[in-house]
Amino acid sequence: MLKPLATVTPLILACVHPLAALPGLKDPTELLPPAPAWHGKSESLIAPPYSRWITPAETSGLMDSPPYDETVRYLRRLASASPWLSIHTFGQTPQGRDMIAVIASKDRSFHRKPSASAHQKPVLLAQSGIHSGEIDGKDAGMMLLRDIVTRSKDALINEVHFVFVPVFNIDGHERSSAWNRPNQRGPIHQGWRTTAQNLNLNRDYVKADAPEMRAMLGLINRYNPSLYLDLHVTDGVDYQYDITFGYNGYGGVESWSPNGAKWLDTHFRTTVTSALQESGHIPGALVFARNDRDITQGLSDGHGDARFSTGYGDARHLPTVLVENHSLKPFRQRVLGTYVLLEAALQELAKSGAELKAAIARDQQHQPATIQANYTFQGGAKYETDFAGIDYELYTSEASGTQEVRWKGTPKLFPKLPVFQDKPTLHFQRPKAYWVPSTKPEIIDRLKAHGIQLEVLQASRRVPVEMRRLVDPKPSAQPFESHYTITARTTTESLDEIFPKGSVRVPTDQPLGVLACIMLEPEVNDSLFSWGFFPEILQRTEYIEGYVVAPMAERMLKADPKLRSQFESKVQNDPAFAKNAEARLQWFYERSPFYDHRFQLYPVGIER
Repeated sequence: MLKPLATVTPLILACVHPLAALPGLKDPTELLPPAPAWHGKSESLIAPPYSRWITPAETSGLMDSPPYDETVRYLRRLASASPWLSIHTFGQTPQGRDMIAVIASKDRSFHRKPSASAHQKPVLLAQSGIHSGEIDGKDAGMMLLRDIVTRSKDALINEVHFVFVPVFNIDGHERSSAWNRPNQRGPIHQGWRTTAQNLNLNRDYVKADAPEMRAMLGLINRYNPSLYLDLHVTDGVDYQYDITFGYNGYGGVESWSPNGAKWLDTHFRTTVTSALQESGHIPGALVFARNDRDITQGLSDGHGDARFSTGYGDARHLPTVLVENHSLKPFRQRVLGTYVLLEAALQELAKSGAELKAAIARDQQHQPATIQANYTFQGGAKYETDFAGIDYELYTSEASGTQEVRWKGTPKLFPKLPVFQDKPTLHFQRPKAYWVPSTKPEIIDRLKAHGIQLEVLQASRRVPVEMRRLVDPKPSAQPFESHYTITARTTTESLDEIFPKGSVRVPTDQPLGVLACIMLEPEVNDSLFSWGFFPEILQRTEYIEGYVVAPMAERMLKADPKLRSQFESKVQNDPAFAKNAEARLQWFYERSPFYDHRFQLYPVGIER
């Protein structure tokens, strides 16, 4: 168990790296602005110190959070005391740690074969520690599971199955230090944001590089949740709200799953907000300051791309809520608020879960002719809100040479702050299907990992399809999340393409059809093309020498008056081209039968 509260503070000093020591600084929270005093009804949820089932975090007075091994030991002990709980190992991290999910259900068949009974009751999947320094959800979930088993809250799982992942990024969780998150007030020991492979799991949903993400996708496919809660702690500006949350489609704005978003608006948001307020917390919408040094410039409540949990859930029609507790509030306050949120979510699922499942089915069956993507707040809609902020002053910093913010810790209302919403900048027609050649097994493998339905060719087939040609592709100068990303415009060509045996047809008239489009439409920001999975098409492999191309070009000019006119116009209107002998000869080469006409051709076919 964790050390008692009185002996916890000295542990901070043991975590200091000699090179990281700061003069006179013994506690990293000394650098944080003051936190307003807080007391709430939810404090009654804390177990008494003599309780047999007090959680490890509670033994520290909710000042600290236990290591992973201690977390698992507690949960296994709890599961051994109840027929309603079981532990499922669903993956392994790169450093060899078992990934566990706690299953809370009164239906024993759900523990054994979840797919057989998942359609009867809604499933809540809640995960903590995707960024493992943001670990409030782990300790809140442990307290809630304890109370389900030992404190007469078992009615919460009468009509709902609860699947709880205490830590998603386990290797990062074990890279623990008091100095990992400088913008956060507790717990004393915090995990690291990224995995042992330095991957940010909340950028990995589509590309699914990390074994942890592959395991999570398998868990989602296995348990078919109706509601997915992703529990975080936010950075950024100071404000009064301690528990904030958001989702794609918040407030009725455009989303890929409008029916699920409407349920979140009318049921989840109302119930959770009321429960938090009644328990003494200050819930709010998930928004971000456009300028952290000047909150009066407004806020944004952006649409999450599919690389994030909210965007991914939206694309696969799984209602997904991003919970961002406020980092400057004490750990104790945040954990208790998360407990209230989880409990309220279970209660609402029990009441209106059937309605949610029907909404999901409508989203899965709806096949819009046009799909929108690539959201930005530039030019999006704007509304105003009265924002419960914290007062601040500006001062000139000797270090930065500019004005910096000093938060005072006193509440201040900022009336009628503008809130900017994202709008899509790409609209494309939904095809009947995409055709992925067998030469791209890594693409096929990822489609399978998501559970997307595929038709595998048993023999090669010639298929009339649209193909996309890249225009001005730009690979990134630096890697991002282990990939050199690519942006490009495309043009469309109609071709009869031969797809070898083992190629796959990906129909879009399926429950995960929107997700398939997001992954395979090349101009989408989160497509596998944009993530850099097709670098080979940027490379030319055959060339032509000047002593061949020059006489060839002269013949082409004599034989084709239209070509001559195009060339002369190019020379006249493009001085740089006119002076570049290599560019002039390349122009002819690209129009000759010698040219590699698969250069910069995206190899995924589009069936209309």
